[in-house]
Amino acid sequence: MSGPRPDESPAPEGPQAPELLSRTALAVFRLNGQFLSVADGLARPAGLTAAWWQVLGAVLPEPLSVAGIARVMGITRQSVQRIADLLVARGLAAYRPNPAHRRAKLLTPTEEGRAAVARIAPGHGEFAARLDEQLGGADGFRRVTAALEELSAALDALSGSPQSPPDAGT
Repeated sequence: MSGPRPDESPAPEGPQAPELLSRTALAVFRLNGQFLSVADGLARPAGLTAAWWQVLGAVLPEPLSVAGIARVMGITRQSVQRIADLLVARGLAAYRPNPAHRRAKLLTPTEEGRAAVARIAPGHGEFAARLDEQLGGADGFRRVTAALEELSAALDALSGSPQSPPDAGT
């Protein structure tokens, strides 16, 4: 029985980090598309799009600035601004003064916006139950959620590192 000599690297087993990163990114991009498709289907009967639902959902617990919503959602401030303006124009949300910042108003849902999100709840619950079953129950669902949260936290940690790509944090 002999192991690798000190001047030899062990033979690689399975995919290496660059390939795993590519496979992970492709899986996440596909997953994003799948979630957006499901969300659009759930939101459509309530008169919303997936993007509108996302922005309204971000401000249901408390009003947030456009920049705050963008941080929570992990998208650009400009994307959120466009959607927020549409929601306000349609009476689903309103801008309120921000005591912490004179120019950055807070977005808050109107009663009509809250009602639209509430109309999504039955379909959302039914789809969540079907997905839970597909993933093998609550334990399987929790494992998937934990893995995705771990991946997100790792990417957050790397986004400020000196080795991150030049535009990784934007």
